[in-house]
Amino acid sequence: MAKYIGKRLLYALLALLAIVTVTFFLMRIAPGNPFAAENQQMTPAIQEQLNAAYGLDDPWYVQYFNYVKNVFTFDFGESMKYRGRSVNDMIGESFPVSVQLGAQALLIAVGGGVLLGVISAMYHNRTGDYIASIIAVLGISVPSFVLAGLSQYFFGLKLGWFPISGWQSFAHTILPTFSLGLTYMGSIAKMTRSGLLEENTSEYVKLARAKGLKKWGVVFKHSLRNALLPVVTYLGPMTAGVLTGSFVIENIFAIPGLGRHFVTSINNRDYTVIMGITVFYSIILLIMVIVVDLINAMLDPRIQLEGADE
Repeated sequence: MAKYIGKRLLYALLALLAIVTVTFFLMRIAPGNPFAAENQQMTPAIQEQLNAAYGLDDPWYVQYFNYVKNVFTFDFGESMKYRGRSVNDMIGESFPVSVQLGAQALLIAVGGGVLLGVISAMYHNRTGDYIASIIAVLGISVPSFVLAGLSQYFFGLKLGWFPISGWQSFAHTILPTFSLGLTYMGSIAKMTRSGLLEENTSEYVKLARAKGLKKWGVVFKHSLRNALLPVVTYLGPMTAGVLTGSFVIENIFAIPGLGRHFVTSINNRDYTVIMGITVFYSIILLIMVIVVDLINAMLDPRIQLEGADE
């Protein structure tokens, strides 16, 4: 197991180096100038001073080496737009907000999706199945930003049940959380339903029922565990979808999270913030891929981790 984790960490570092390289050169060839954007009358002398302050007058290979070195020491540099503020400080202030939003959305997506999937499978081709399937299809079909706008209009403006923007209390989190989580809830419901229907026809489930175990007991003690394997595998890309989807949701609901900083940095051509947030999210997603593999092996002992027993 330790050897497998070490190998995956090595692959993750190589993938991170590739991401850093691509991001660095994309930012270097991107049009525009973050300094000229805030002062159209900037003189060449001031431009040279700013380039020197941020190391932009160094050869590209020197800039690249310095940035890679800083990334692997978790130093993402200073913002070019907000003078005196480091990207690390901006991440430290705003990422907890994004984590709260993402965690609540994942809770709704996984909890609600598994519940709908179980109901749909246990009442196959009956009313419960039809209702759960309709909810799942609607969740998959309607984008999160459309749900955000509709929820703001109906539940915020028309009914006045929840605030339509901000992040001051738990009530402010409800609409963005549901807008972000419902899309993925539908996908998880469909996967859980398919997995349970397949497991319910397996030999070990038939044997458990022959021993006198009740239908719901068989589901929660036996078949659901194996049916959730595709869901666990989906957690990696789903986490990516929740994190990137929060970029749009945070702007719609005026949430002071990391996604809002990312969108603002693109508009401001704040290259250090763009690169820092991109690399930071890449690190999280690479870790999630390894965690998902380990969880899969824990849920199903039949899965052999490559290199674990070598």
